Amino acid sequence: MALVSGPGRAGGTLTDSDLHTSKHVTYIKNLDTVHELEYWLTEHLRLNGVYWGLTALYILGHPDTLPRDQTIDFVLSCQSDNGGFGAAPGHDSHMLYTVSAVQILITIDAVDELDKRGRGGKEKVGSFIANLQNADGSFMGDQWGETDTRFLYGALNALSLLRLMDLVDVPKAVSHIQSCENLDGAYGIRPGAESHAGQVFTCVGALAIAGRLDLVNKDRLGAWLSERQIESGGFNGRPEKLADACYSWWVGSSLAMIDRLHWIDGEKLAAFVLQCQDPDAGGFADRPGNMVDVYHTHFSLAGLSLLKFDGLEEIDAV
Repeated sequence: MALVSGPGRAGGTLTDSDLHTSKHVTYIKNLDTVHELEYWLTEHLRLNGVYWGLTALYILGHPDTLPRDQTIDFVLSCQSDNGGFGAAPGHDSHMLYTVSAVQILITIDAVDELDKRGRGGKEKVGSFIANLQNADGSFMGDQWGETDTRFLYGALNALSLLRLMDLVDVPKAVSHIQSCENLDGAYGIRPGAESHAGQVFTCVGALAIAGRLDLVNKDRLGAWLSERQIESGGFNGRPEKLADACYSWWVGSSLAMIDRLHWIDGEKLAAFVLQCQDPDAGGFADRPGNMVDVYHTHFSLAGLSLLKFDGLEEIDAV
């Protein structure tokens, strides 16, 4: 699935308050039919793209748009002998793509296919993930050793879906997350790193999965997250940055998990996100006037779902 398809641009207007559902469904459905330059340049994100498109369709209330059998075949074709998954057939296994593979199979009720046709059952997948945990509780993305709280969240997410959380040291993972907390109440990519809304989601999400949201200073973090809303109504990921539609999810879901979503102006946020859609060709961009892609389409719809926007299916903030 390509991350960009066709000449569409986010052509919403300041008065456009409608969600162009049918256009978005068609946009996602056609993503894999246009093999232009962007298609080949984004091969390293192919499996993620399938997850983003599939989940967006579920949020839009059109879960059967993508062919189930072909989706399963593609996911399994990305699996390596070590149990993990790569971005596309022949690519090295990585935590991020393994998580997307698990999420896709869970979403379409096809986890059993791992035992039937995969390179080992779900235990093999769980073993790949567990072997990436370091002694300090953090997780690597792959065998080359990069650590990131995204990988820790992904590990707990996938293992919880597979019901294999016992394969990893959850208390140590929780301790590592605590070490990534900054004085402003937010979290960074690793201890001492700058606070970032995307990393806040991964850390708070991991704590939610581990059942340790009691460790979060909710008022302090809620204040930092609320300050991400700027005059346009959209959220930025860090102070002094431009608003980006994808942060409607990263910030919004974090606020929802700590019961502080009511601290922001939901109507202004929804209005900003709707301005980022292309009402003619479908899809969402990062901000009004820019090129649409499936990543921002997925996270824009997820953000609107958090706000209980009419016509969208409810999404779990974790």
